[in-house]
Amino acid sequence: MTNTPAPGSLFVVSTPIGNLEDITYRAVRVLREADLVAAEDTRTTGFLLKHFDIRKPMVSYFSHNESRKAGRLVRALLQGQNVALVTDAGTPGISDPAYVVIREAVAAGIAVVPIPGSSAPLAALVASGLPMDRFVFEGFLPLKKGRQTRWSELKQEERTIVLFESPLRIVKAIEELITHLGDRRIAVVREVTKKFEEVLRGNAVEVLERLKAREPRGEYVIVVAGTDFKSDHQAGYLHSFLSEPT
Repeated sequence: MTNTPAPGSLFVVSTPIGNLEDITYRAVRVLREADLVAAEDTRTTGFLLKHFDIRKPMVSYFSHNESRKAGRLVRALLQGQNVALVTDAGTPGISDPAYVVIREAVAAGIAVVPIPGSSAPLAALVASGLPMDRFVFEGFLPLKKGRQTRWSELKQEERTIVLFESPLRIVKAIEELITHLGDRRIAVVREVTKKFEEVLRGNAVEVLERLKAREPRGEYVIVVAGTDFKSDHQAGYLHSFLSEPT
């Protein structure tokens, strides 16, 4: 009689966006105890593991090979190995190919265990000064086909909107935002948790002029007020709060 090993678990491990102090004790422990680390970029993850003196075999997955590598990882999990899934930075599966690996593990009945931690969209949202009770994350808008349609769909969005953008397209993205959504209240957050972290807040036209005054560098998160945002109400609330006697 053949003994079939119990399946392993897929640990979805959030890693620092930039500041290595943002890793959790639990994430370090899981990385140390895993049988295999699946990384979007083994070089980037290799630096992280070396920093914490962790030596583990790694396999890479990335856009264009994630489906093939997902099958290999599921086989390893079914054979009883515990796999730690990491992305280059932040939470795996958020606008990166880790989603395919997670999807295939779920379909195979594998236990998927989230190890929470850093997340660029959440970090930018809490620094934006815009409402956080309801928000929608759009990730990267399509580069060409469908981009204008997506902007049009967001025009009537009541919730705060969170977007990713690259330094090559950040100016164009804010120009498009103004064209389709108007001069909304926004926050543009650059290099979250890193040495040159910066938050630009204001109306879109104002922020655009500040962005044009220098060469864009780093990765950007754009946070946009939804149609329900009432800046005058917030300002009145703050004024009344500051005016209360102590």
